[in-house]
Amino acid sequence: MEARSQLIVADSKILPDVFTKVLEVKKLMAQKGEKSFASACKRVGISRSAYYKYKDSVFSYEELFNRRIVNLYLLLNDRPGVLSSALVFLHSLNANILTVNQSIPVDGAAAVNISLRLTGGSDNELASLHSITELDGVLEVKILSAE
Repeated sequence: MEARSQLIVADSKILPDVFTKVLEVKKLMAQKGEKSFASACKRVGISRSAYYKYKDSVFSYEELFNRRIVNLYLLLNDRPGVLSSALVFLHSLNANILTVNQSIPVDGAAAVNISLRLTGGSDNELASLHSITELDGVLEVKILSAE
């Protein structure tokens, strides 16, 4: 009988230290705090083999479940400051902008696709994204996806 993968949530205080140290190594490497996995493992005090054994199975709760990725489509007037005001609005929602792709303006309007991460977890944040249409120069807004 094949064992199924099952996710559980547990307080890190009851788990072996190796799990939190794996998370520390992942964070160090993501933030370029160390040049190699070997030096990151040495810094936090675990072996490389322990890191590689658990790296694909250990995630922080916040990292895995508390973030919502949203993909937006905006159609903006081709005027200075319009994209900037949209980004400032998204910042006011505590959104972390992941990507911005803007097409070359045609007939005075440019299509922009923005991927962002909302960390509050409330549906009000998602609903308030629609109020970006009230900004001067924003012609159209579509939420393409929200995870």
